[in-house]
Amino acid sequence: MAKLIVKDLTGAQVGEIDVADAVFAVPVREHLLWEVVRYQRAARRAGTHSTQTRAEVSITGKKLHKQKGTGGARHGSRRANIFRGGGQVFGPKPRNYAFHVNKKVMASALRTALTVRASKGDLIVVRDLQLEAVKTKTIAQALTSLGAPKALLVDAGDNKNLRLSTRNLAAASFLDVRGLNVYDILRFPKLLISETSLRAVEARLSGAKSDAPKEVA
Repeated sequence: MAKLIVKDLTGAQVGEIDVADAVFAVPVREHLLWEVVRYQRAARRAGTHSTQTRAEVSITGKKLHKQKGTGGARHGSRRANIFRGGGQVFGPKPRNYAFHVNKKVMASALRTALTVRASKGDLIVVRDLQLEAVKTKTIAQALTSLGAPKALLVDAGDNKNLRLSTRNLAAASFLDVRGLNVYDILRFPKLLISETSLRAVEARLSGAKSDAPKEVA
């Protein structure tokens, strides 16, 4: 069993917890991180790009000039791609860039991302991330005390005060534990997570039964 230090919002150490090696100390498979990040970024693409073909451009369909006797090349339409304002050949059209990745691969990649953060000391476990009021200054000072000014903060989605307090921070972001994913973990140099959320993630990825809500795709 691996051990992680537990801190409070002032940065003081308040204890240690044992975590499963099967989740926080697995062999690092970088190709899984690459595959899942590529999958997530592809799924976020709008794919709304579009160009007009020669059948769609708004130009007269009249023949440019007579077929013979001009001394020039033969042309039948100004809509051809060689003319200014003509249609595009093999241009981009709206499409869906998403592709499928197996659930086991997604879970393994998430374990790898958590292992990378834990092994380098960039996974910070906080005893409690509850705030008394919505105050950006409070959470900014806490992040400075924890040595994580640029961090992804993970807690239950009903922690409204934390979610609202972090929305004005340029270098930090809040994420519901149900939506914890590889891409967001790797986007930030530090991962800040509450102890209860850590246990929920551990139970989910180790296959143990948990009362925590299921992951949001």
